Amino acid sequence: MANKFQPGIKFNRIQDFLNYLDEDELLIVDCLRNMIFEEIPDVTEKLSYNVPFYSRKQRICHIWPASIPWGNTPLDGVQLGFSKGYLMDHPAIEMGTRKEVGVLIFHKLNEIDEDLIRSLLLEALMIDNES
Repeated sequence: MANKFQPGIKFNRIQDFLNYLDEDELLIVDCLRNMIFEEIPDVTEKLSYNVPFYSRKQRICHIWPASIPWGNTPLDGVQLGFSKGYLMDHPAIEMGTRKEVGVLIFHKLNEIDEDLIRSLLLEALMIDNES
């Protein structure tokens, strides 16, 4: 059963989520997922709110494509969200009006700075290790 913030959407498996995405979003999501698994090999991937969240001790990050709605909140591009973004000191991380979660937003695959993402993932991992 879909929740009220995502009418008509309910994924039971990661593959269902991936199959739902258009080609541009899928390329970005695949790239981000690969980096997450490479930098945090023991991470657990689990669907929550119909998008993948990644955790070890606690939630570390998530990937949220704009095609997966959340109520009336307008989404744009593919968000790589860091659960403890407020503890990460990097100008690329956008906090917006959020108190904890910081995001980077990608519209095209070539916007992804792999070195930056890998560095931020390692920082998020260190924060998780300290929790």
